[in-house]
Amino acid sequence: MNVQDFVDAIVAFVRTHESWTGPVAFLVAFLESFCFLSILWPGTAILIGISALLAKSGVEMSILWPAIIWAGVGGSLGYAVSYWIGRYYKDGIRELWPFSRNPELVDRGQVFFQKWGAIGVFFGHFFGPVRAVIPVIAGMYAVPQWQFQLANMTSAFIWAAGVIAPTYFGLSYLLK
Repeated sequence: MNVQDFVDAIVAFVRTHESWTGPVAFLVAFLESFCFLSILWPGTAILIGISALLAKSGVEMSILWPAIIWAGVGGSLGYAVSYWIGRYYKDGIRELWPFSRNPELVDRGQVFFQKWGAIGVFFGHFFGPVRAVIPVIAGMYAVPQWQFQLANMTSAFIWAAGVIAPTYFGLSYLLK
């Protein structure tokens, strides 16, 4: 099974079980934002596929907005758990998979984080290559919880809306 088959299977599940759109969006966004899985997980592609499916099927916005909220909560929770992993393991994070096999991930995250500081947490949600490491690095550097969570929650909801809404509204417009 390749990545496209996997994305198609999840989108097909949502097509069949429309009431599960919110929880699926939560899980997809959580895994997209979780430090270890986000490297492998095609979450953005899945959310775009779900959004396109919603637009194509003509569902009302009463399903779209909960999907965005569920995805925002999932994304912020994935980042929060990653932050706590970084706080717990500190420099030992380099010995954990996938960082032990790809130490450049931590190095790139450190450079990004040193350049941007706490605002890097905000930007991290929008840049796939660093999304996997920014919350861990923030935890390693013990960024104050309130700064991390403010940047995390704000960016998670903007990211979720930015991934889901344009596809939905764009496709809805084209299908009229």
